[in-house]
Amino acid sequence: MPIESSDYDEAELLAECQRVIEYEFQDLDLLRSALTHASGANHRLASNERLEFLGDAILGAIVCEMLYRAFPQNLEGELTRIKSVVVSRRTCAKISRKLALHRFLVLGKGMATSALPPSSALADVFESLVGAIYLDGGIEAARRFITSQIESEIESTVDGETGTNYKSNLQQLAQRRFGATPIYTLLDEKGPDHLKCFKISARIGARLFAAAWGPNKKDAEQRAAWNALNQIEGRPVPFECD
Repeated sequence: MPIESSDYDEAELLAECQRVIEYEFQDLDLLRSALTHASGANHRLASNERLEFLGDAILGAIVCEMLYRAFPQNLEGELTRIKSVVVSRRTCAKISRKLALHRFLVLGKGMATSALPPSSALADVFESLVGAIYLDGGIEAARRFITSQIESEIESTVDGETGTNYKSNLQQLAQRRFGATPIYTLLDEKGPDHLKCFKISARIGARLFAAAWGPNKKDAEQRAAWNALNQIEGRPVPFECD
């Protein structure tokens, strides 16, 4: 249940919120502002609207960088489609619900009566927290928070776009045609811990197929399987990495 601006134990709630988002603020006023909806603020400048404005820009920039590094084979249009889903208001509200941020959101009396506030308020508070963390701890702190919440959304968005389990398809083909099961080999990895990429190749028997890079081992294996399927059928590989 959201809390009314007139009735809550601020210190306890702020401490719990910091545990949930795994970030400790130096300036608690930034956190207070991030959690205060316009309906629960004494005036609009005391609400999270300005932080939401900033957080939206920071979120977009960091997600763009994540996609740029994670998908070196994707064209601008493909990256834009993924980004539009990942940074959408719907996704931001989904993350807020997952973290149960409504427990900390300060609303006016009229909005604090239901179990969950509107999706727009949930989306706002996530973007506001991004902005507040950026101002309090800098770009790396914001990047860590965004990555921890957004990485799985990128994976599910990419998986949803392909809609195909290439590893399963390759396994069925390999067993039917070669009587063998594909093995996936990690050949290389690069990038900092929060933005690592992995280079993986599929092997069937003695044949090693074209490797592929991915933002995680799961995606890299799917791409390597797709490369192998195309090579077996005599088609160009979709993910050239060298």
